[in-house]
Amino acid sequence: MGLLYTAGDMSYWAIWLFILFALMAFNELGRSKPWAGITLFGIVPLVLTIFVWPTTAAPGNEYGTGTWFNWVKTYSALAGCLGFMALRFVSWTGKDGQTHHLYEKKWALCFPPLILAINIAEAVLRDFQVFSFGLWEGGTVENLWTISGPWNIMNGIAGILNIITICGWLGIFVSRDKTRDMIWPDMIWPWIIAYDLWNFAYTYNCISDHSAYCGLALLLSCTIPTFFIKRGAWLQHRAQTLGLWIMFIMTVPQFADRIAPIPTTHNPTAFFIVSAVALAFNAGVAVYQLLQIKRRSLNPLHDEIYTHTRPYKAVVDENR
Repeated sequence: MGLLYTAGDMSYWAIWLFILFALMAFNELGRSKPWAGITLFGIVPLVLTIFVWPTTAAPGNEYGTGTWFNWVKTYSALAGCLGFMALRFVSWTGKDGQTHHLYEKKWALCFPPLILAINIAEAVLRDFQVFSFGLWEGGTVENLWTISGPWNIMNGIAGILNIITICGWLGIFVSRDKTRDMIWPDMIWPWIIAYDLWNFAYTYNCISDHSAYCGLALLLSCTIPTFFIKRGAWLQHRAQTLGLWIMFIMTVPQFADRIAPIPTTHNPTAFFIVSAVALAFNAGVAVYQLLQIKRRSLNPLHDEIYTHTRPYKAVVDENR
């Protein structure tokens, strides 16, 4: 891919494509069948935690999967998957004889933006940490090649803006169809693209030679379903595909380095460009939201911002 990647064998891109569709397929399985979701994001990781990951993701291993970041990311992603399933399916009969649902509770609706913000903040801290390493000519840290530069600061700021622009979570509801998806109508395409650009830049900056998979393929695996399979459920798609990928890479840590490597070009210009684009787009979303808040006298901690837009209305019409 020219400026961004170099792969010695084009068959690696065929494997990349397989990974993309496998993530989408298992996401659909976990989304459509509650028993599959519980198995994939509850039972399987429990077994792996006890019998597999202490070996394959041991601290200091040669593939870099034993870092604090990988372990924290794994369990925060799985917590998101299970938490969103609880929002979708937990219900009870109250003293009034009526059926009540967890997603009807405002305190429960604070969980999705909280777990999302935590995941973004983890990556922001990592970008700043890579800058602090002072690897201005590039080098290996925790068995992963990276290069420090202004792009780390730029993308860290983009991530902070991405957190600030999370909005409309009190409008989350569960779809009326049989899959009972967690729908967040105020999370429309500008924010999603801003997140994708920021997250891709983060993976390019901090996990450079793995970013074709954990950045490009992983982001497409949740963005494609959001636009073409189940609109309004981006965060659910994101949590499940992230959980699937990180469980796989914790189990088969040599995959991106030995089995099907797609390394970056290690070109500083590429690092600067991807982070500059991410920062510019996130700044644009932040400015747009600020203008909408002022113009329409909205409370960003309570009100939905995009209710006047066509994508918001389409998602509500399809699911409520």
